[in-house]
Amino acid sequence: MELRILPGNIANMIAAGEVVQRPASVVKELMENSIDAGAHQVSVVIGDSGRTLIQVIDDGSGMTPDDAVLCFERHATSKIATAEDLQEIMTYGFRGEALASIAAVAEVTLKTRTADSETACQVEMAGSKHVSTSEVSGPVGTNISVRNLFYNIPARRKFLKSDNVELKHIIEEFTKVALTRPDTGFSLSHNGKDIFVLRPAKSMKYRIMDLLGTSVAGDLVDLSADTSMVSLRGFAGRPDTARKTLGNQYFFVNGRYFRSPYLHKAVMRAYEGLIPEGATPAYFIYLETNPSSVDVNISPTKSEVKFEDDSLVFQVVYATVKETLGKNSFAGDIDFSNPEANDMPVLGKHFEEYKPQTAPRVNVDPGYDPFEPMFREPEYQPTGSQGGGYQPGKLVDKREDYGKLFEDKSLPVTQTLILGGRYIVAPARDGMMVVNIRRAWERVLYDRAIAALTKEGHVTQANMFPVKVEVGAPGKLLLEAKASLLSSLGFDISPFGTDTIVVNGVPDGFSGEPGKVETMIQDLLLILSDDSVSLPGVMESSMAEKIALLGASTREQLSSPMEARALLDALLSSSNPELTISGKKTMTVITAAQIDKLF
Repeated sequence: MELRILPGNIANMIAAGEVVQRPASVVKELMENSIDAGAHQVSVVIGDSGRTLIQVIDDGSGMTPDDAVLCFERHATSKIATAEDLQEIMTYGFRGEALASIAAVAEVTLKTRTADSETACQVEMAGSKHVSTSEVSGPVGTNISVRNLFYNIPARRKFLKSDNVELKHIIEEFTKVALTRPDTGFSLSHNGKDIFVLRPAKSMKYRIMDLLGTSVAGDLVDLSADTSMVSLRGFAGRPDTARKTLGNQYFFVNGRYFRSPYLHKAVMRAYEGLIPEGATPAYFIYLETNPSSVDVNISPTKSEVKFEDDSLVFQVVYATVKETLGKNSFAGDIDFSNPEANDMPVLGKHFEEYKPQTAPRVNVDPGYDPFEPMFREPEYQPTGSQGGGYQPGKLVDKREDYGKLFEDKSLPVTQTLILGGRYIVAPARDGMMVVNIRRAWERVLYDRAIAALTKEGHVTQANMFPVKVEVGAPGKLLLEAKASLLSSLGFDISPFGTDTIVVNGVPDGFSGEPGKVETMIQDLLLILSDDSVSLPGVMESSMAEKIALLGASTREQLSSPMEARALLDALLSSSNPELTISGKKTMTVITAAQIDKLF
């Protein structure tokens, strides 16, 4: 096989596969170029989630006509002249690969002007080929438009995710850059609609508030430490605000964002015993070190770094976060459900002296039930070979037919009991039925969600008071994009500002209590962002199952036998009342014979 040197355009397309993975990659590279050019204002304009347009406009130093053409050549850079320069990198870009890679897979128009030039230079590129260079009017700075990304690589374009997912990635990259320069103004718009308009901020905490909301910024405590090798500044979230989903975890070194599962473990170790298992706190950690002590040249996207002494940095991060949490008196909650816990108060030996001699008595007629006519037990018989379902007819003597377990007469509501807030106990023929409340809700809410997704819409339960929830700009956009789906499920959600929504109603059976609504919305965002299932039928079932689990986890405890009876009726009306969608038992029957064996 004969060896050959690849043509420049093909080499650039291969490089683009590493540098330009999706529209968000282009946004990152162009924004970083603007920062390197000393821009005080950077505007990002997106069309169709980056598929048709990515435009970045800045007021930086601009380029001369010669440099405007040369910048599209691979490895053209003003940052590196000698090998030693690699040890002192303080800029974002330095390899000279970004513009060459972008021009290899898109149609690019660059308009740029320096302060000492009277006119701007416009360069047009397509598929690594120079199309034209012309003299045009324009302000000082650079305006670069990237159109029809991957137009010449259909396979790459085909594998882009949905518009919502791609826009989410763009917002993430925009956020990472904006978090490095609070003194710089940034804006981001999509299809003519502003997502962010950020003015220069007084401090990093103000920038965090502008980007992610006052609730995030308000729940942060300051971090600060100085060692001979590294200095640390930043913020960590209060333990009680840690969430089950990843989000708002950021590391920066010398002003550059980087990912580090290793240092993430240092943060999580500092929170041990303070947050529930599976929860993750927010943190914004800025490290400063000698450039020669960190290698930023270990990945094509420059998203990973290597420290000269990783273990020392680990200890600094761990100790700083741990000490800060201690200084702010964050401690674990008292576990009232565990009387053996060391932090439970112990009653004194004279407690019995102050205990009332008798409990107050309330005269109640246990046989009185004003709702009894409303709760006639329908007779149960199979409606098909699979069984299941209520309809008028003769009782069928089958083990799986739970309708037969009740007496022929109506079961009074007062004979339906709630045990420990976790179980419903009701009389059954020759025994009693015990129902797991959480699993019963899973079954009932799954059936309702499936009906809403495949047939009629869900019933909405209006909140007594609308609940405002800060979800961030990406969350708000996702909820708006899924508005029709959410409405069919029974959610009544309206936008409020740039990063907040108002929950006016939730599906029937869900909790409308403000704290639980906030938790529910965060979990709902995680469900909606999962695009892993797209097959018809499977998608509806997967979505319904997640919605059911979400609703069951936020339900308030049943407060009366009447509520318990209503849930029991809804469960027994299901096509499969015995099992949750994941196959767990919802109920069991304990016969009199089994009870006899206990005595």
